[in-house]
Amino acid sequence: MALCLGQVFSKDKTFRPRKRFEPGTQRFELYKKAQASLKSGLDLRKVVQLPEGENINDWIAVHVVDFFNRINLIYGTVSEFCTERTCPIMSGGLRYEYRWQDGDDYKKPTKLPALKYMNLLMDWIETNINNENIFPTRVGVPFPKNFQQVCKKILSRLFRVFVHVYIHHFDSICSMGAEAHINTCYKHYYYFISEFSLIEHSELEPLRAMTEKICN
Repeated sequence: MALCLGQVFSKDKTFRPRKRFEPGTQRFELYKKAQASLKSGLDLRKVVQLPEGENINDWIAVHVVDFFNRINLIYGTVSEFCTERTCPIMSGGLRYEYRWQDGDDYKKPTKLPALKYMNLLMDWIETNINNENIFPTRVGVPFPKNFQQVCKKILSRLFRVFVHVYIHHFDSICSMGAEAHINTCYKHYYYFISEFSLIEHSELEPLRAMTEKICN
């Protein structure tokens, strides 16, 4: 019998602390609107569409943070099964290998165990979304010109978490009764990046079969 989602995806298993929106801000109101639409049972293709009169960068910012929180929670749930022994390389099966590069400590693409890669990835995303110069939270402060480019990079790297979890840890997800939840999260993510052309289609190839199965 499947466990309820509250049991499966408990806050104690979050890989990184959740990023929250400041109550009373425009972004917090957008977040509440997005969450209400999700819970209403509306078609996810419609849920991701930009609400009339809203700023596209605010809408993207809200979703990038929300996807970070959700995917962070999903990986946190399976992280105990993702060790240097079970996953010595950050990969998606035999065909796809992801190497880490951040321009600072890792100036060249570096092969790493999946768990180490995930730690670096979540740290990197946290640094970006907490950077006021990239994700401004003060009223009247504009987004930088490269904002969408940064978001595309974040979303592209978060996709790799889906790849690794689906290909290497899906049995664990299923045994916890969480298959429907991760599928819904992936559909939401996929429809959002497709709506705003935030990832090149070629990068989605590792999950093409899964995408065709659950998103079409």
